[in-house]
Amino acid sequence: MRPMLGRYGRQRPELRFVPVKTEAQQAVLALHTMRDGLVKARTAQLHQLRTVFYELGFALPEGRHWCVKRLPEAFASPEEKILAMAIEAMRDQYHLIVQLSERLNAIERKLEAFKRSDGRCERLLQIPGVGLLTATSIVASVGDAKEFSFGREFAALRGLVPRHTGTGGRVRILGMSKQGNSYLRDMLIHSARAVMARQKEHSPWLERLMRDRPWNVAVVALANKFARTIWAMLAHRRNYMPEIQQSAT
Repeated sequence: MRPMLGRYGRQRPELRFVPVKTEAQQAVLALHTMRDGLVKARTAQLHQLRTVFYELGFALPEGRHWCVKRLPEAFASPEEKILAMAIEAMRDQYHLIVQLSERLNAIERKLEAFKRSDGRCERLLQIPGVGLLTATSIVASVGDAKEFSFGREFAALRGLVPRHTGTGGRVRILGMSKQGNSYLRDMLIHSARAVMARQKEHSPWLERLMRDRPWNVAVVALANKFARTIWAMLAHRRNYMPEIQQSAT
């Protein structure tokens, strides 16, 4: 149900009101918020531990997976160089990182359960690069995609369209607006970056874009296309059809 427009609605009919979210949507978005905070806490603890070992002459590899895998070996190396109380504190921090990972896995299992219960999430997973986090966060935040008239409105709310400015009939196109929900924008950009970096076969449109434009420009353009595709799939209840198959038929 839309709220009454009132005086501001009559003066500015282009105002868009945020629809009221259901309890299920709020719960899923709360899980995403908690997960994002846990990821930042784990990354901070891991960087701090890596710095301590680097000062002791033991260089840990970059990347969370390989760094955690090398930590048991790193603990065995400096035991003779520093006091036992420092080693104990470092081991406590390592156990904290393990606990944070376990809590993250628990939250992702809850998101997986929500994904299985909502057909819209399963449909969005057909898009290359779109995973559990992107699908569940978009479904929980958008609700009814028909609130948007077309795909560009949906992409604009994610900050994936350029800003426009001008006067006297002359309009200049600026950089990306970066307005709206930054978390969803990051999810879409990460999805686009994963497709461009890992997928061997690209559509003719994306190959031409990657050849003629800088890497980050192509990433944002693909994220914009993902946003429009997601709107069309949610608003019209369509399945994903790859562009490569479309051009071949």
